[in-house]
Amino acid sequence: MRHNFIGIVISTAMDKTVRVQVAKRVMVHRFQKEVLRHKVYMAHDEMENCNNGDVVRIEHCRKLSRHKSFAVAEVIKPARSWTDPETGIVHR
Repeated sequence: MRHNFIGIVISTAMDKTVRVQVAKRVMVHRFQKEVLRHKVYMAHDEMENCNNGDVVRIEHCRKLSRHKSFAVAEVIKPARSWTDPETGIVHR
């Protein structure tokens, strides 16, 4: 069974690589309270179809580089975008 995580794309600055932030809830037993923890994974995006803010599912694969051992399996929900009617610029 492969590890699968769902997270949000936070950076697409590199070629065929995206940074995905995955959040998980953990219990702090001392205070009996749940807190949100984040971890950032670098994932391979072969087609370069991910944008900042997309919700994606990443899947574990063989090690592709020093920091990359995950690949984008699917884009679950694309980021919201809208076009400014005056300037024609697309905002995400």
